[in-house]
Amino acid sequence: MENKNFSFEEKLKSSNTYGRIGVLHTPHGDIETPVFMPVGTRATVKAVEPRELEEINAQIILSNTYHCYLRPGADLVEKAGGLHKFMNWKRPILTDSGGFQVFSLSKLNKITEDGVEFKSHLDGSSHFFTPEKSMEIQNKLGSDIIMAFDECSTYGVDHKYAREALERTERWLDRCIAYHKNDKQLLFPIVQGNFYKDLRLKALENVKEKATVGFSIGGLSVGEPKDKMYEMLDVLAPNYPSDKVRYLMGVGSPDCLIEGVIRGIDMFDCVLPTRNARNGSALTSKGKVVVKNGCYKEDFTTLDDECDCYCCKNFTKAYLRHLFNVDEILGAQLLSIHNIRYLTHLMEQIKQAIREDRLLEFREEYLKKTNYK
Repeated sequence: MENKNFSFEEKLKSSNTYGRIGVLHTPHGDIETPVFMPVGTRATVKAVEPRELEEINAQIILSNTYHCYLRPGADLVEKAGGLHKFMNWKRPILTDSGGFQVFSLSKLNKITEDGVEFKSHLDGSSHFFTPEKSMEIQNKLGSDIIMAFDECSTYGVDHKYAREALERTERWLDRCIAYHKNDKQLLFPIVQGNFYKDLRLKALENVKEKATVGFSIGGLSVGEPKDKMYEMLDVLAPNYPSDKVRYLMGVGSPDCLIEGVIRGIDMFDCVLPTRNARNGSALTSKGKVVVKNGCYKEDFTTLDDECDCYCCKNFTKAYLRHLFNVDEILGAQLLSIHNIRYLTHLMEQIKQAIREDRLLEFREEYLKKTNYK
């Protein structure tokens, strides 16, 4: 079903990679791609205010259906006017389907054709997610982009199980499409198929037929070596439709962002920048810096002299180390702001490299300088 509230335009292509610049139009604003989405799991990006996210050019954020369903509950969010009003975020929001958490957080789950029975990681209570239930919850949350409910098969399963999981995912997609009727929300199908090329290509053909404006690639970055992920993206890249936006789920390390864009990916998300920040680890233009380390006790230089964020313009490594050493929450706040800004700035640099048609050269220079891998 066509959705006139959303559209995607490919603006510029790299001449020697699959990288491109595009614009995704949504009811809550336009998103210039490629883009990194900070993760606001429980209707908040941990330790970062919405106004700070705007200042560091977060164009869109992700929230999690499973966690919002458990707390505070989709009905309460709907009464509040949806996630945008509830969390005071005026730009676009994407929600995942809850499927990944159902499969990964709950050690006790039972998959049937109808859906998945699982126990809450909070209190052990029993719940049942179906494709229709996922759509219902996401409709109540009111996000701009919603994900189809899928089965993310575990890395390393055999071809037979991967095929069965994919076929179930395809049947569940049809049920999601049949249930979802809100034209203010854009439904993304998900390409699964584990690490089998034939299954991935089969999944992509089905998704191309049923996606209206965009789709996701799931089941990667789930514990496999990075070269395995790149190999699978290499298989998919030549077969992408140019008129649909492509979202690689759960990927956010700097090297993977660059490699993903080279392979035609437009959207990314990951908890990495804020999780690392809370552990005292910063992404910088010269590589990773662990500010908790003793070597920074008397280091009165800025965290990253190439960064324009509030943290880098106002505080030193010595002060950041002190904050973590005495367990002050401000340390996590400042590093979270910095790490997210680092990745949004990296996406800006990637787009500039595409404009100058030097994306491969940018990758070489960047990896040599930072040693991220």
